[in-house]
Amino acid sequence: MSSARTPGFSGEHTDTNLSGLNGPFDFAALSPEQSARLLGDIDTDHWQPRLEYIVAAMREVSTLTDPQQMVRYYAQRMSPALKADRMVALSRRNLAAPAYRITRSSLFKEVFDPWRQGDRLPQFTSGLLGELLYGDQPRFVPDFHPDPSDPAFEFLKGMRSCIAVPQYDGGRALNMIVHMWERPNGIDPRRLPEIVWNANLFGRATHNLVLSRQLAEAYERIDSELRTVADIQRSLLPPTLPSTRGLNWASHYQTSKNAGGDYYDFFELSGGRLGILIADVSGHGTPAAVLMAILHAVAHLHPGEPEHPAKVLGWLNGELCGRYAGSSGVTTMFVTAFYAVYDPATGVLRYSSAGHNPPRLRVGFSGDDGPVLAMEHAQGLPLGIIDDAEYEEAQAELTSGDAVVFYTDGITETFGPGRALFGTERLDEVIARPHRSAGAFLTAIMEAVNGFADGTAPADDRTILIAAVE
Repeated sequence: MSSARTPGFSGEHTDTNLSGLNGPFDFAALSPEQSARLLGDIDTDHWQPRLEYIVAAMREVSTLTDPQQMVRYYAQRMSPALKADRMVALSRRNLAAPAYRITRSSLFKEVFDPWRQGDRLPQFTSGLLGELLYGDQPRFVPDFHPDPSDPAFEFLKGMRSCIAVPQYDGGRALNMIVHMWERPNGIDPRRLPEIVWNANLFGRATHNLVLSRQLAEAYERIDSELRTVADIQRSLLPPTLPSTRGLNWASHYQTSKNAGGDYYDFFELSGGRLGILIADVSGHGTPAAVLMAILHAVAHLHPGEPEHPAKVLGWLNGELCGRYAGSSGVTTMFVTAFYAVYDPATGVLRYSSAGHNPPRLRVGFSGDDGPVLAMEHAQGLPLGIIDDAEYEEAQAELTSGDAVVFYTDGITETFGPGRALFGTERLDEVIARPHRSAGAFLTAIMEAVNGFADGTAPADDRTILIAAVE
């Protein structure tokens, strides 16, 4: 044997298989025989190059994200250490005893993904391979003669010895790798403990990648369903803004997630009047979206014209408490709502509030001297808390040049990078500026909100309605 210095280490190392490597230790350039020498050597004199090989292998393994990649890597880098003539991988996962599948074999001419193509894999209920798998233990079979009547004989034909390497999950050998040789005593059984150790580490890593992939696929399915929920939810909102005489509208609707709990609606009433509803369901995401859809359904079932704000909120509250909140177990959820009726003939806006953010009335919004007033009268409990809650009514007189800003708390509770809130003071500062139109008004508010957030993702749904009186 020739004496050669192992690259990257000091001292002399006698190893014919590793001679000829020059420069930095290039593990990718190792032949299967050299890999086998490093992995299979049980002589502790060679621990340094072996350790560096294993470290490099583990670094590469840590970058793998596909279970199929992991299996290929194991076969390419680890299996050559065994110098086996044939390999068969078995699985009984999700099968009733004594059934098992052959998930991989060196005889396969096609690569299958056993987690997605299980129906294309050979399945058996008896034979030597089944006995090994259900034996639940590592096995070294130094000499055997395959029985031609074995259902898996084609995978055993010509083999004389084997080792059975179980891969445990939940304390049971759900998978197994069987390495076979054409000669008796094809491997030193002293290597079996380390082979079992390595196979189970790789098996666990592969299983974790499978779980990660399944989790990602599940999240994608959920996300797809949530996108559908969001599409349905948005279809419940008015497709267009109302064309009420003397009013110009602008709106903004943004959910913090795919679906949300903000809701607004309009109701055309007799005499050219307009009912205006804005609501905010507590919480976020799908639960809030479901209750928002319920509120939409209930609101459109109101008997007669919804022309009296206090009575409308009282009716909605009774329906939510009686039909849904108590019976469905969502009593921890509630809805803040503001309902108003505008009469263009008189300019009067009658309203009632169920714990909702007071809209802001900007007097003379095109100028810079008009006050910003909070429509904070007629406040009552949010909907869905007490079934006999009573609501009051108030009114405001609107004249040409006035504007009303209806909004949900996702606007004022927008977080900045320092976790400070946008707040009503900043909102009022923007509202107090002169604005040319309802659209320009809305743009100014959203620019201020987004500028304050400075890229921080919305923690709540954001809805604004602006009604400008001509």
